[in-house]
Amino acid sequence: MKKALLLVSVLFISVITTACINNLAVQELNNKAQSFMDAGDYQGAIERLKSSIDLDSSVFETHYNLAVAYTKAEDYANAIKVYNDAIKLKPDFADTYYSLAVCEENLAGDLFHSIVTIDENGNIVRNDGSNSDEETPSEPKLTDTAYNYMMELLNSSVKHYQAYLEKAPNASDADEVNTKVKELNQKIAELTSTKESE
Repeated sequence: MKKALLLVSVLFISVITTACINNLAVQELNNKAQSFMDAGDYQGAIERLKSSIDLDSSVFETHYNLAVAYTKAEDYANAIKVYNDAIKLKPDFADTYYSLAVCEENLAGDLFHSIVTIDENGNIVRNDGSNSDEETPSEPKLTDTAYNYMMELLNSSVKHYQAYLEKAPNASDADEVNTKVKELNQKIAELTSTKESE
């Protein structure tokens, strides 16, 4: 996650250059979003970046920065959607795959620990903590829908970590990411085994 957060500064610099060429309003919205991000107002940054995308949806950096803002706000479901949009605009930018993998892994963890659930319409919903008096079970009971989505997220996370390594073969954190992939594959195998034994 630190890597995703560090990249936001680099991308805001490059979006200013791109936006100057394309649209001054986009540049202004991205500058305001940077100010909101620096102040920790992620919702303010999200609103500015969404407006910037409404004006010009072709600027990769705006999509990436919006995904980072969602990541910092711990809204992993929306971050995942926007990282995927960013990949469509610039499929060779390795760090987008890394950031996407982190969000997928985090959302899977939130599902497993019942921080979020899936409602009857298939939407991710953050639990409000109203059951805080109850002791949290060590292994929460997931609905089949939540379990299947969690497994999909974990498998997708592995795939995106591997895509990151393919696109950045000389990455300084390659060993760390390879270890993460092994750990996730082991977790997937354990969860599958547990589910099958139920």
